[in-house]
Amino acid sequence: MPSRDALPFRFERVDYSDPRAVALRAVMDDELGARYSVDGEPIDALTLTALAVNPSDVRATVLVIDHDGTPIAHAALRMLRGDWEVKRVIVTGDQRGRGIGRALMLELERIASEEGAARLILQTGDRQPEAVALYEKIGFTPIALYEPYATAIPFSLCFEKSLR
Repeated sequence: MPSRDALPFRFERVDYSDPRAVALRAVMDDELGARYSVDGEPIDALTLTALAVNPSDVRATVLVIDHDGTPIAHAALRMLRGDWEVKRVIVTGDQRGRGIGRALMLELERIASEEGAARLILQTGDRQPEAVALYEKIGFTPIALYEPYATAIPFSLCFEKSLR
């Protein structure tokens, strides 16, 4: 029997409202809530507003589907003031370490490139060293904080990657 790491997975483009995508984003919200809550308090309204995604701005939502049909990762691309922004990247905890995050990010790059994007931008938090390490490993470089994060989430880390 092949190892867990050797088992194949595939990408599936779905609507942002696909129930599987919604469920993965809920897992992400729980994880981030635990990382960023202060004294058990929920994340504040200003931060939640900055992190919100208007589905009409989403250009692509991609799920990673495991060999058995289980959705194991999610990411979206949205337009933000003319830039293609990576949003809501999650690989479920039991699937981390298989290269899924890297493959998913490369799929987003492919989609954005095909649509004519010159670069991708993204925001992450200072308590997500795994995400930062992945983004840097695949060629994203730090940029100045941009809105809506600069005002609402000053501990954000922002990155870009040229697609040209």
